[in-house]
Amino acid sequence: MTDRITIRKPDDWHLHVRDGAMLKACMPFTARIFGRAIIMPNLVPPVTTVDAAIAYRRRVLAAVPDGAAFRPLMTCYLTDDTSADEVERGFNEGVFTAVKLYPVGATTNSAAGVTDFKLVRPVIERMEKIGMPLLLHGEEAADPTVDVFDREAVFIERRLIPLARDFPALKMVLEHVSSKIGVEYVRSAAPRIVGTITPYHMILTRTDMLGHGIRPYFYCMPVVKCEEDRLALRRAATSGEACFFLGTDSAPHPVARKLDVCGIPGVFNSPVAIETYAKIFDEEGALDKLEAFAALNGPGHYGLAPNEETITLERVEWTAPEEMAVEGPDERALIYRGGETIEWRVVGE
Repeated sequence: MTDRITIRKPDDWHLHVRDGAMLKACMPFTARIFGRAIIMPNLVPPVTTVDAAIAYRRRVLAAVPDGAAFRPLMTCYLTDDTSADEVERGFNEGVFTAVKLYPVGATTNSAAGVTDFKLVRPVIERMEKIGMPLLLHGEEAADPTVDVFDREAVFIERRLIPLARDFPALKMVLEHVSSKIGVEYVRSAAPRIVGTITPYHMILTRTDMLGHGIRPYFYCMPVVKCEEDRLALRRAATSGEACFFLGTDSAPHPVARKLDVCGIPGVFNSPVAIETYAKIFDEEGALDKLEAFAALNGPGHYGLAPNEETITLERVEWTAPEEMAVEGPDERALIYRGGETIEWRVVGE
């Protein structure tokens, strides 16, 4: 049995850090472990211009603790009115790493998202030409007849397959893959299309969220699904295949918004993310593949070098804090697996 493992410093290829007091509170958890992170642009208002991304990047860096070697990778929020010239300028100037597509109404702060895929074709055409990745919140949400548990599968059929056909050189990431269908599609479309996988989609099912009283802190988009999907995700992540890599989709919210009558989706898991991935890979007998998933596959897709630094994890039990304090009216945010015994701990960074 392996009780200690050293890997290259990982990157988080899907991260929400919000803004203001929430950004200040949550950023240290990521900067302590990860070398880089793709920063999601769904603020209010969203990050849609080069200038807005530069300003947001400054605020993110200001929240990084002194001495932490962390690089935020900024993204452009795609709207019906996004300028292809603005996207290309941001990419050429090293401000935008990628463009994020939210179907309108699909998740938190997606009201400004894409309403008609025909309207954004000029931007996507330009991205294909310059080699800029498109990141997809892969859910069909505008159609009220689509069951919430089928949104990923319907998006793949209605949107992603046509996109892949019409733009054969476009690099895409199906973010937070949550279903067996999603896993199978990514595998079939690799290496041009890849997928990130969260830790909680590999642990939870809808029974955990709904089967023993409603647990709103497990509510996320895409929603956790059935056991067949959970197992497919675990097999994919631990397979060693380069088309799957780490993306926590960590998304902090004030407790009041999570526990409201109409709660908001998002699972804040940065404080326990790499430790939870280690638990999963350990359970699957695949600790030797953790480094590729966490630190090599993502840079490979984005054309970046892996981090030179390393971290060390040991099989040491500790208890995760239940919540994160936040200054001001938000006060606190719930932490995924808070209060639980965590099986692995980072002991060297």
